[in-house]
Amino acid sequence: MKKYSKLKILIFAGALSMQSCNFLDVVPDNVATVDNAFTMRSEAIKYLATCYHYLPNDGDPTQNIAFLGGDEFWLDLPTVSINGYNWAVARGNQSANWVYGNYWDNSMYRAIRDCNIFLENIRDLTKVRDLMPDERKAWEGEVLFLKAYYHFMLMRQYGPIPILDTNFPVDIDINEAKPHQLPVDDVVNYIVNILDEAIDKLPNAVQSPVTDLGRITKPIALGIKAKILLYAASPLFNGNTDFAGFLSKDGKPFFNQTFSQEKWTLAAKAAKAAIDANESLGVQLFKFISPTFKLSDTTITQMSIRNAVTEKWNSEIIWGNSNSRTWQLQYSSMAHIDPNHAGNNGVHGVLAPTIKIIEQFYTRNGVPMDEDKTLDFTNKSQLRAGTQAERFNNIPNYQTARLHFDRENRFYANVGFDGGIWYMENSPTRSDENTWTTELRLGSFGSGFSIPITTYYPKKLVNWKFAFKDGNSSHIEEYPWPMLRLADLYLMYAEALNEAEGPTADVFKYVDLVRARAGLKGVKESWASYSKNPDKPNSKQGLRDIIQRERNIEMSFEGARFWDLRRWKLAAVELNKNITGWDRNQDKNRPELFYKEQTFFSQRFIAPRDYLWPIAEGNLLTNPNLVQNPGW
Repeated sequence: MKKYSKLKILIFAGALSMQSCNFLDVVPDNVATVDNAFTMRSEAIKYLATCYHYLPNDGDPTQNIAFLGGDEFWLDLPTVSINGYNWAVARGNQSANWVYGNYWDNSMYRAIRDCNIFLENIRDLTKVRDLMPDERKAWEGEVLFLKAYYHFMLMRQYGPIPILDTNFPVDIDINEAKPHQLPVDDVVNYIVNILDEAIDKLPNAVQSPVTDLGRITKPIALGIKAKILLYAASPLFNGNTDFAGFLSKDGKPFFNQTFSQEKWTLAAKAAKAAIDANESLGVQLFKFISPTFKLSDTTITQMSIRNAVTEKWNSEIIWGNSNSRTWQLQYSSMAHIDPNHAGNNGVHGVLAPTIKIIEQFYTRNGVPMDEDKTLDFTNKSQLRAGTQAERFNNIPNYQTARLHFDRENRFYANVGFDGGIWYMENSPTRSDENTWTTELRLGSFGSGFSIPITTYYPKKLVNWKFAFKDGNSSHIEEYPWPMLRLADLYLMYAEALNEAEGPTADVFKYVDLVRARAGLKGVKESWASYSKNPDKPNSKQGLRDIIQRERNIEMSFEGARFWDLRRWKLAAVELNKNITGWDRNQDKNRPELFYKEQTFFSQRFIAPRDYLWPIAEGNLLTNPNLVQNPGW
């Protein structure tokens, strides 16, 4: 393996006390020495749990910067029922003096350090003598993966970073413990090399699904390798001339100024290898199986979409993070739909999707609203009442906005809106006939409770077994946060292959698989039949726009958009638009006033500065070898 500069930091005398990962029935110890942690298997597994413990709680909207840091969600100011700390990024308050989402200082290098300690000791065959060879090999692979992933998290935020390949001995001269950042290409190569080493050691599946789900396997590692190579091939990191003057202390560019087509080819090959590996083990797009009571085909399709995220360990999940809890996410996404528990007046449902996100979903014809030549969405606030034929999507005879009619299934599966249907397992009819609804205008049921500022809810994120109880309590069916699912991987492959080869058959195949699950026809057929621009899918640029739109729709509310806009270099466009919603303070009898679009904030994204995180000023003072990211 190529030699890299080593970030060496002091080793604490004892291991940190940490909560164990959910899949491991062990608790990391406060151990006197590292040697004691590797005396036997029962102790070493606690240190393995410690390495996993640093995985981010991405299923918590207060901890995952991608939820509140962009433009998918908005909140009330002051915030209620939720910690809006990371929301400061979306409102333009990031700075080098106070860094939000600061993984550099808060956890990632500490995590990598503990991974290095684990690897050094587990590779010593004189330690943990009761550990079987196959298990030792698998544990090494797991921690190699974690080490690579933690480096990726830093690279995704900061770009060029120091590599922590091994830890410094405790007696190192302090002047030697001041590492340099490496160019982005070198960081990517290092991460991929570590992942390849991990892939060779990891098993195809966990030995005990009852206790080990969430532990890293070969298919997971292959999928994350594909994601990292996709990032490396994307415009932010591939020939980005915006950072031409961003140089190391010795004058070397941190960003390669030459675009590489080969990076897209590598990303496509890695994604296809990950798809093949996962499908060979039975991973497939999730399809909801109706329970004993009858549901319409419409609801079954929408439940397939919703439960692909919220159903525990379903067939589509490649990597579920059992270290991530989703109670806050569901509580903050849920509408008050049950009149039988009107006493439950706790503040919930505060995560508010913005109108720009609502507009991104296709029409029922599978094309953008402004492209559909058969449906007119020019006046999106125009009122009309739902019909009986639309009863599984819209409340019959209830007036709501044009924007809420004639949309694709992913809109109705993912979004709660005024005048919409919200099917849950505890439906009062045990079916989707006359089930729960959302009426949000003042004077309607639910309007006396917390209504999101834009009047929309991210229904997709709520498990269908969520139920209100007496008083202020709720039943919340938690689920491991899906770090990677098959639909995501399909779209990554389609994107990379289109960039590498243009509109080939495989590009359409994998996009169309995702669309078919949502009840849509293929891209070519949909654009030919319904779009004002029928030739759009026939060019690389046109298909690129379609694939990006597909990702924004399929991965909506999962945090993907935050990072995708950055790697595509589209954040400077999208995050300089207004945040808007409807007027939730209007009476139910005046829907024409409710549906007056309100501007809540004008976002400001400064390019290229905001594409990378600032390095905290304190780090620059203690390590003069570091170079601040441009603009900070």
